[in-house]
Amino acid sequence: MKISFKGIALIKKLEGCRLTVYDDQAGLPTIGIGHLLTRTENVSGKIWIGGEPYIIYNGLTEELCIELLKQDLQVPVDTVNQAVQVPLNQNQFDALVSFVFNIGCTRFRNSTVLQVINAGRLDRVPKEMRRWVYVNDKVSKGLQNRREAEIRLWNTPVENETPVDSMLPIDFIDPPEPHRPWYKRLFGMRYD
Repeated sequence: MKISFKGIALIKKLEGCRLTVYDDQAGLPTIGIGHLLTRTENVSGKIWIGGEPYIIYNGLTEELCIELLKQDLQVPVDTVNQAVQVPLNQNQFDALVSFVFNIGCTRFRNSTVLQVINAGRLDRVPKEMRRWVYVNDKVSKGLQNRREAEIRLWNTPVENETPVDSMLPIDFIDPPEPHRPWYKRLFGMRYD
């Protein structure tokens, strides 16, 4: 699965978008939409977005921050796809990607959140997610709010989601009419 625009928008809202370097709640240098600077980025002062280098301390545009987020989300998306062994709807997938983006891939792979998901106990996921609200051994109001937003998305049914069993086999679908240019339709000409 891939993260949806709705999922990206949620992460942007939860993380905020800062165009210059700042320290996150744990005191780590960060830029954009929750991008933790690597040691190399911090030392060199350069960040690579879409194959192009940018000087970090000049700041980034909002568009670059969004591109950087999409680039950063590939690892959490891959982690969720590889670790989760049961079907998820798009909202559940997006909520998990946000969760993994925040706590990290290794911590997710070792979490009780993943254990209850793979055990098919999707109803227990919100309870397990609520346990992940600590920064330096103290409860973070910001993380509590984030978990509640992720849980709301997790619990939101996907509109117009059709179960696969109810779909018609492909041979029952009428093929589309061949495209005829407007002038041939107008003058009743044959389309060969």
